[in-house]
Amino acid sequence: MADKVFPIADLRSALPAPPAPFTAAPNGLLSDRLGRPLRDLRISVTDRCNFRCGYCMPKEVFGRNYQFLPQQALLSFEETTRLARLFAAHGVRKLRLTGGEPLLRKNVETLVGMLAALRTADGEPMDLTLTTNASLLSRKAQALKDAGLQRVTVSLDAIDDAVFRRMNDVDFAVADVLAGIEAAQRVGLGPIKVNMVVRRGTNDHEILAMARHFRGTGVVLRFIEYMDVGSTNGWRMDHVLPSAEVLARIDAEHPLEPLAPSQPGETAERWRYRDGGGEIGLISSVTQAFCGDCNRARLSTEGKLFLCLFASRGHDLRALLRGGATDEALSAAIGGAWGARDDRYSELRAQLPADAAEPGFRKVEMHYIGG
Repeated sequence: MADKVFPIADLRSALPAPPAPFTAAPNGLLSDRLGRPLRDLRISVTDRCNFRCGYCMPKEVFGRNYQFLPQQALLSFEETTRLARLFAAHGVRKLRLTGGEPLLRKNVETLVGMLAALRTADGEPMDLTLTTNASLLSRKAQALKDAGLQRVTVSLDAIDDAVFRRMNDVDFAVADVLAGIEAAQRVGLGPIKVNMVVRRGTNDHEILAMARHFRGTGVVLRFIEYMDVGSTNGWRMDHVLPSAEVLARIDAEHPLEPLAPSQPGETAERWRYRDGGGEIGLISSVTQAFCGDCNRARLSTEGKLFLCLFASRGHDLRALLRGGATDEALSAAIGGAWGARDDRYSELRAQLPADAAEPGFRKVEMHYIGG
């Protein structure tokens, strides 16, 4: 445990809007300072999770006495939907619900239904997805599908039950996650993606076992390099297993060939089995940064807009919402924030010190803004 770094204060209160004021932007498609469009909005609906994975919510920090956000601090479903509608007008085409664990948010399927009714700037249905640990997916899958959710991404870091129980640190069984995946497949929430965060020396021996399990099932297994998100996971570079090594291990047993990206700004490099057994994805934000075409923004559960997964501060949209701001003012705030964006943390990582956040700030935690 000596390599862990723990926060000494509640970082949520240390996330004011940046000092530069919002500048007005036309209600239309946006580009940031590096020419990147806004296409993807990740919406955190809760900061709570029932797992205590070490790379996200280590139990040493997020224990029984940890104070999560009170209910009144969270955006209401109506507030979330209003903001999502304005983001759609600015070019967002994809909405992903995340957390924490989003299925812990009471009646989250109601929010799904509200968001499913939104349309893109050119009148098309939104691409509406959800990321989950699948602990509640078996009982929620049908309601989510009925409400308009299109597909799910499931986090699963090992197929061996003992390894997985140790990693989630709450003794949750692999079989229950697999049951959630099967329920999602049964009701048509697909294609399903399964995300495995690979940490060298912890679960990298599970790579081939995971590939064997999901190969030929229609599930797309994606391997994510262990990232330096937040300040509580004790991240070190020697814990990172480069995606190139993951690829080599799988290719040696089941030969792979590359696939073209399915859309601009896609985070995963796609590969398919040469014998037709499906595909895998590699997300390499440490060794092969993809900042250059990042088109994602993140909305925290209490209404702060973050422009990078590795940010240390966010723009407070909730204050505008609850202060009576018009749609035009909110739209200008969103446009001004994105228009001023020049984040490219992953590209600069190698040149930065270990604590790359601005003086006096720490990077925001993953459970607070989602992955």
